[in-house]
This record gives sequence, structure tokens and C-alpha cells, in this order.
Amino acid sequence: MKSLYDLFRQSLAGLRLLVAATLVLGIAYPLAVSGVAAVAAPWQAQGSLVTATGAHTDDPDKAVGSALVGQLVDDPALFWPRPSAAGDGYDMLSTYGSNYGPESPELIAAIKDRRAEIAERDGVAPSDVPPDALTASGSGLDPDISVAYAELQVPRVASATGLSEDAVRRLVEDHTSGRTWGVLGEPRVNVLLLNIAVREAAVER
Repeated sequence: MKSLYDLFRQSLAGLRLLVAATLVLGIAYPLAVSGVAAVAAPWQAQGSLVTATGAHTDDPDKAVGSALVGQLVDDPALFWPRPSAAGDGYDMLSTYGSNYGPESPELIAAIKDRRAEIAERDGVAPSDVPPDALTASGSGLDPDISVAYAELQVPRVASATGLSEDAVRRLVEDHTSGRTWGVLGEPRVNVLLLNIAVREAAVER
């Protein structure tokens, strides 16, 4: 039978291990990783915040969003993002997908409604609406759309801003990113960065 002294020694050793692990893994390691990130990739470490002047704000240090998080858009003069199931849309406190299965009646109905709405808004045939315009991402925060969805919106944005379609199409090309590492995923367009460029081009027109 262990004595009280032995039990005390074992408890003290466990407490020391807990304190050491907390200091190393809970404080030192996160600080070290944050420090390296702040030096090696300061923009990404701060949340990939995007600032803008001109049509957005007179304060060049004011963030208008993050390049990693989409935003709701209802302006016909701007490019629209894909749908979002995060809260009321792109809510970072409620990030999740819809959890609907591919045969869910609710999902099928939502896709049908979105297809009809987008086709009418952008003046295209329902069959021309790309898949990412109809379905939300797994996180609900996807900041990018496909090149096909961006090109579909070019005529509407050009008409609403007074820019030529060629000018708007060049902006889409300028803000199109290729496949990650050249092999993963598909080319994509960051909606926030593209819309900032559209607003600036419209003001300078």
C-alpha cells in the first residue's frame, strides 16, 4: 500500500508535467509559430486583410474585407459570390455547409430557384449557369468563384458600371488565379479583389 508521501510525490510530478506542457505547448509554441508567421508571411498572419481607397474609403488603412472570406453582394454593378449556408451568409461565427445530401428535396429546390434567379439576373439560359453559382461551399466562406461564373456576369457588370465588356473581361483575367501549385483545383477568381478593381475602374472612367 502506497504511503501518503508516495502519493504526494506522484501528484507533484504530474502537476509539474502539466505545468511544463502548458508552458511549452500552450504558450511558447503558439508564440513561436505566430512570431515566425508574422516575419515570413505578415499579410497572411494578420488575416489576409484587404484595404482599398477611392470608391471604398478615404482611409487607406481601413480594411474592407479579407481575401480569404467571401462577402454578400446585392449590387448589380458588382460580381456576385457563390451562395453561402453560413448563418445569413458568410457569417464567420456560423461557418458550415448546408449538410444537404445530393438527393435532398430542399437542396434540389434551392438549386432550381437559384438557377432561375441567376439566369434572369444575368440574361443567360438556365443551362449556362455553372455549378458553383448554385451550391454553397463546405465552409460557407469561399471567397472565390469559377472563371465561368465570373465570365457569365461580365455583361451585367459592364452595363451597370458603364465600362466596356472588354474592360471588365480584362479585370477578370487580371484577378484570375491558376491551379494551386499548378495541379490542384481549378482556376478561380477572388470576388472581393475583383470588385475593388471594378469600382476603381468605374470611378476612373
